[in-house]
Amino acid sequence: MDDSSIGVRIRLFRGKALTQRQLADQAGVSVDLVRKLEQGGRQTASIASLQKLARALDVDIADLVGKRHGIPSGNPDAGIVAIRRALTPVDDLLGEIPEERPVTHNEGSRAVDYAWGAYWAGRYELLSSILPSGLVQLRATVHAARNGMVAPANELLARMYWVTGCTLAHLGQTDPAFVAIRHALVAAEQGNDPLLLATIRGSVAWQLLVQGRYDESRRVALRAAANLEPEGAETPAHLSAYGSLVLQGATAAGRAQNVPEALTLIQAAGEVALRMGGDRRDYETYFGPSQVVMQTVDVNVSSERYPEALAAAKDMPATCGLPQASRARHLTDTAVALTRTGRPERALDALLNAERVGGADWIKYQSLPRHIVSELLDHDRRVPLRAFARRLGVNT
Repeated sequence: MDDSSIGVRIRLFRGKALTQRQLADQAGVSVDLVRKLEQGGRQTASIASLQKLARALDVDIADLVGKRHGIPSGNPDAGIVAIRRALTPVDDLLGEIPEERPVTHNEGSRAVDYAWGAYWAGRYELLSSILPSGLVQLRATVHAARNGMVAPANELLARMYWVTGCTLAHLGQTDPAFVAIRHALVAAEQGNDPLLLATIRGSVAWQLLVQGRYDESRRVALRAAANLEPEGAETPAHLSAYGSLVLQGATAAGRAQNVPEALTLIQAAGEVALRMGGDRRDYETYFGPSQVVMQTVDVNVSSERYPEALAAAKDMPATCGLPQASRARHLTDTAVALTRTGRPERALDALLNAERVGGADWIKYQSLPRHIVSELLDHDRRVPLRAFARRLGVNT
């Protein structure tokens, strides 16, 4: 079994403190699942089961699935360490004045838009080089802002903190990611845009979801949604923000295995999407029929309802309005369902499409495709699969 497999990590974290049965009992999963994971009979499990095991082992789920990533670079001003340094400055404790100059509103807006474009394209290595300086420059801009420019400057800083938090979360750096999103929330509260503030609260809910705090995630998302509940004459951007928050609540309910509530919330979000008439991108967030289908598949996959996931995937609009990274993730979820329903060739096709859509930068930092490929290799060792496995760094 590969040194980087989930089973090896479970065995290492379990150590001599717990037997397989004790771990299974504490996690609320079957001892057969623990045994198969540790022996390599299974390469992965449902998200809910992995989260239960992580809690029982008192580790972060990112450590359990091997999702923490660094971004090696010869540039000392780039990478995870540089982002952490920019995120948590100590200039005030050192009595130093930051050297970065403020930027104009237009310059700051272009920098923020560029960072979000890189994020939705899955270009995490590029982001590691632009986020540190972007954060420092926009903090300087907020400090220098006067009169009517204070709120707009804070809104730009909020959006830069936000994309930093999202990037760190995707790299498995959950603690600094949460620091970033809380900074984003504070900055947004100094602005004048209630939709931006509500959407960032939705991102807080997403980060709680990533941490396995499903009930808190659901409650944060639905409370933010309640503050935006439509009353009749809302703008499309307002509807999009509201629908996205309801969908975030649905995803959290699904991860908590409360499938009936998740499906009810998805239906409510779907009605909002139909009212909008199509996919939109507002406040760095995509919402519409395509996103509703994607999250319906996610809920069904996370609750191991694989036939239902594949049935839902057929409803994806022909003109899919998802960004690259989301389309690639949706294809990966579909590949999970195909693998678990005994359709390995179609699963590989979906994974290859995910690689093509997401790009090399995106797939390099994703753990789920590697786990699916490991599972497929147990039954199929043909050349195309082995070649793909090598590209992902999976032991063939």
